[in-house]
Amino acid sequence: MTSTTGGPDPARSQRGGPLTGTKVVELAGIGPSPFACMLLADLGADVIRIDRPGPSPLPLPMPPEADLLRRGRPSVALDLKHPDGLAAALRLVEGADVLVEGYRPGVAERLGLGPDACLERNPRLVYGRMTGWGQDGPLAQAAGHDNDYIAITGALAAIGSAGGPPQLPLNLVGDFGGGAMYLVVGILAALLEASHSGRGQVVDAAIVDGTSHLATLLVGLVGGGAWSTERGTNALDGGLPWYSVYETSDGGWLAVGALEDQFWTVLLERLGLAHTAPDRRDPSTWPALRALLADTFRTRTRDQWAALLEGTDACVAPVLDFTEAPGHPHLAARRTYVERDGLVQPAPAPRFSRTPGALTTPPPAAGSGTREALTAWGIEDVDALIDSGAAVQA
Repeated sequence: MTSTTGGPDPARSQRGGPLTGTKVVELAGIGPSPFACMLLADLGADVIRIDRPGPSPLPLPMPPEADLLRRGRPSVALDLKHPDGLAAALRLVEGADVLVEGYRPGVAERLGLGPDACLERNPRLVYGRMTGWGQDGPLAQAAGHDNDYIAITGALAAIGSAGGPPQLPLNLVGDFGGGAMYLVVGILAALLEASHSGRGQVVDAAIVDGTSHLATLLVGLVGGGAWSTERGTNALDGGLPWYSVYETSDGGWLAVGALEDQFWTVLLERLGLAHTAPDRRDPSTWPALRALLADTFRTRTRDQWAALLEGTDACVAPVLDFTEAPGHPHLAARRTYVERDGLVQPAPAPRFSRTPGALTTPPPAAGSGTREALTAWGIEDVDALIDSGAAVQA
C-alpha cells in the first residue's frame, strides 16, 4: 500500500528502516527514554523493553494500548534484583548494540547493569544514559521533572507573554527536545564511531545540557544585545505584531509569521490594509499596528481566514488542536498522522527514500512479550525464569 504522495505507507506493518539489524535493550523508564526508544524502533531497530514486574511507576489515566511511547517493541518483565533476572538482562546486553537507561545516577550500577559491567560483557556496546540533571554536578541525585530542568537553563524564562509568568511548553522542550532527541543523536554518533573503532562508549544525555544547546541562537542574541530577557518583547516570542497569534470571531486562533518585508506586503494586501496600516519600521506604531491586526482578524472565523490566507506568502496558518491536526489537508496528503490499531498517531519521522521507517507492533502491556521476545533474543530456559519469578509473563 502506498500513501497519497506516492511513497511508502508509514503505517505498514513489516519492519524496515535504516536501523534494521541494530539491537537495543531498553531499561524501562518514563518520559524521554521511552520516546527515544520509540524513535529507534520506528526507524527499524530491534528494541526489547525490560519492564519491572508490577504496576507502572507513573500510572497514567489511559489504557496501555494508548501509551504510544511504548509502540514498536515487545515488553518483557524481569526482576532485576533476582540473580536469574539480572543474568538474563546481561545475556541480552551481550547480543545488543545499544542499551538505554533512564535511572538516577548510580541506580544501574547498584543493579549490576552499570556501564562497567555491561561494557565488560560487550565492549562494542553503546550505553545511553538519560537523566534530567546529568550524571554529575550538585543536583545529580535530586528528583526533578521536565519543568525543573528547563527552568535553570534560561529556556523557561524566555517563554510567555509580556508582563505574564513563564509558560510551560508542555514537555516538548525538555523531555523530548533537549532530552530524547539528544540521546538519540548521541547514540547514533556513538554507533557510527564504534563501527570504525570497534569500541563502545557511554552517552551521557542530560536534559539541562540538551535544552541549553537547543537555545544556542537565543543565547548568542542575548550576548550580542539583540534579545531582551523580558518575555514577549522580542522578534520570535510574540513581541512583534507581525509574528504573533490572533483571535478570530469564533474564538479560534491564527499564527501570523510575516517576518520578511515581502511576506508582510502580501499579508497587508490580503487583509485590505495595504494603504492604512502604519509603517512597521517605526516601533512607536507597533501598539496601534497590533490593535489594527487584532480588530481585523476578529471580523471572520479562523477557517474563513485560513481559506483566504493559507498557502499564500502571507505566512499565516490556523492554530489546530491535536484532534484537528490529522485532518488538515497538508498533513493528510503527507500521511503525517496515520491510524493503526484503532488509534490515530504520528507516523515515523524523518522520511527515507530507500529504507523508510514503519509502525510495527502496537503498545504492549508490560510483560506481555516476555516468553516470545526473550526466546527470539536467544535466552534459554525462559520457562525456568518464569517459574522462578525472575521473569513474568503477563
